[in-house]
Amino acid sequence: MRQNDWESEFQAEIEHAISARGKRNEGMARVCARRAAGIILKAYFETQGIYDYPESSYDRLRLFRSLPTTPIDARELANLFLLQVNIDHELPPDVDLIREVQQMKEMILPG
Repeated sequence: MRQNDWESEFQAEIEHAISARGKRNEGMARVCARRAAGIILKAYFETQGIYDYPESSYDRLRLFRSLPTTPIDARELANLFLLQVNIDHELPPDVDLIREVQQMKEMILPG
């Protein structure tokens, strides 16, 4: 995946997430943030010479988390994307997947 391709896809998902949040659709905002994570993980895997990665963002997050070369801070962020919502369909109040995916991007694909 060329850099411009993933960056454009990533930015579009972030914009969708922000728009969904603005419409008070936090569930869709989380879905878009997870898709954005999948986009950066695909780009990251390719920079690491890994081309046999899962299609789904969820499975990419699980693979990323399991790699011994994954930085601990990035692994902790990946864990947040795999959390399940509570009975009220909410994540813990301190978890903001839009913010977290942007932090993950800076950690694993700086520049």
